Amino acid sequence: MSLTGKTMVVTGGAGVLGNAVAEVAKLQGAEVVLLDVVPGFSSELGVTHTVDLTDARQVAECFSAIGPFDALANIAGGFDMGPTVYETDDDAWDAMFTINVLTLRRVLSAAVPVLTARGRGSIVNVGAFGAVRGLGNMGAYTAAKSTVMRLTEALSDEVKTQGVNVNAVLPSLIDTPRNRADMPDADFDSWVSPEDLAQVVCFLSSDAARAVHGALVPVTGLV
Repeated sequence: MSLTGKTMVVTGGAGVLGNAVAEVAKLQGAEVVLLDVVPGFSSELGVTHTVDLTDARQVAECFSAIGPFDALANIAGGFDMGPTVYETDDDAWDAMFTINVLTLRRVLSAAVPVLTARGRGSIVNVGAFGAVRGLGNMGAYTAAKSTVMRLTEALSDEVKTQGVNVNAVLPSLIDTPRNRADMPDADFDSWVSPEDLAQVVCFLSSDAARAVHGALVPVTGLV
């Protein structure tokens, strides 16, 4: 498996998983472009762009500046436990859909025409293994991530005959500093590492996965 000669765009590039994907992609030979809303962020792994992924104009201008690319890893997203379904207010609901779904839609609107015009490329989104079914006190989050998963399948069906692969990874708990701080008594060894998850993202971005379309790939470690 190699990404030599490819350019990969990574959203959420300032985060733990985005950084891991960028690092693995670079080790596999890719040129990496990292996008994030964090002002002035930089990375030794590649070119960086500060962009608000909820802003259609900013996203369009960003992808115009990037130019041709081969792979898109949509890592940007977020999680919040939230209250019960019946106690979830509009702000909490909108927050989960904004960070997980609206950002994805904005990026796809700008990125997919670039890939279909070239007749090749790959897109990897991030769903959630927990969103395979509804879970208590995670209603807004699982609804948003299940939307990401259905959009992945729909987009794959739309562009697979145009040379573009669209798939998603479904992680369980990712071993990040924040998750360790939030759950200090958990068994960290059972969680999936960002590096292992990044390996799967990069496989789905490679030519080795050219026959894989619309897959929702669980990456759950030992959970």
